[in-house]
Amino acid sequence: MNILQINRNYLDTTLHQLMSEKLIEHNINNTVFVPVYDRKLALIKPNKNVYVSECFHKADRLIFDLKQLKIRKALEENINVNRFDCIHAFTLFTDGNCAMKLSEKYSVPYVVAVRNTDVNTFFEKMPFLRARGIKIMENASAIFFLSETYRKHVFEKYVPERKQGMLISKVRIVPNGIDDYWFENLRTVKMDVDIKHLHDKEIRLVYAGKIDRNKNILTTLKAIELLQEQGYKIKFTIAGNIIDQSVYKKIINKSYINYINYQPKEKLIEVYRNNDIFIMPSFTESFGLVYVEAMTQGLPVIYTKGQGFDGQFDEGKVGYHVDPYRPEDIVEAVKKILDNYLTISRNCILLSQRFCWDKIILEYKEIYGNIVSRRSESCENS
Repeated sequence: MNILQINRNYLDTTLHQLMSEKLIEHNINNTVFVPVYDRKLALIKPNKNVYVSECFHKADRLIFDLKQLKIRKALEENINVNRFDCIHAFTLFTDGNCAMKLSEKYSVPYVVAVRNTDVNTFFEKMPFLRARGIKIMENASAIFFLSETYRKHVFEKYVPERKQGMLISKVRIVPNGIDDYWFENLRTVKMDVDIKHLHDKEIRLVYAGKIDRNKNILTTLKAIELLQEQGYKIKFTIAGNIIDQSVYKKIINKSYINYINYQPKEKLIEVYRNNDIFIMPSFTESFGLVYVEAMTQGLPVIYTKGQGFDGQFDEGKVGYHVDPYRPEDIVEAVKKILDNYLTISRNCILLSQRFCWDKIILEYKEIYGNIVSRRSESCENS
């Protein structure tokens, strides 16, 4: 089985590289086409099955169809689309529109994923492209959402009711996976002796990720100060690269904050193990792999209501969702976790294993296989 992946975001994280490597392990050949305006911005080094093309200018992002024309031209000049059984577009608009046009030209079916940028930028802020997004989903063989929460938001807000029945039949909820390292190093279950400090209202919170406005660290600080007023003793560890200096300046002088720079997973795991609760009330979030990484180490999580991680589990199972604009919500979430800490911590360790790539790849393999089989049957009957 040969899959062509179109993935604008491939170079931004190891996430997609891990998926590509796992597909190969499961005998699914995949070639990844990555359209960019500056390959020097890459955060990872691409594997040999990845073709990176500087095929548009940064300013082209303002003219959707011009940018799309340049992406398709570069792809067709460098890749033989006819040799693939299916195209996998990793975003609805940028990658999905390209996949739809290629599918029309070469009769190769495609699947498409709906992610954070699609929901919070294209659908929300570019109403002139909404019909295009619906059309891309209509012509796709399958539509991937990372969570039921995102699916529900898109369908209720942007998909006409008359089209919902047909589109829902194509929807598959498939989360992202995390590096095998975290499962190879699952924390042993915490015991009461491990949380004695919590009974004394001493709480160690942790966040790992970019230091920017979207991750909403400042609302977390407001919540901490509310907890301090109620007698809680808080230590908040923040680990990550500084993207927004204005946010960094507001956190660095707080006596209860321990800031450390970006940590590789081999060191980040110890940071998690030395803390009690992971907190990231981002304004927008496709999924948030760091939630799951923290869960593997027994940390209950506080996440954003209505964003990608919300809805993966019943409320209270591994933590609680919060309104990112309400520090009071965060305060209540912390208290509810403390009331049932050991049970939630154990749930986190157990349920994190849902996000093992080997399990997720089997879902993709089945979906791809069904699409390829239908295509073969169609060709035989024509």
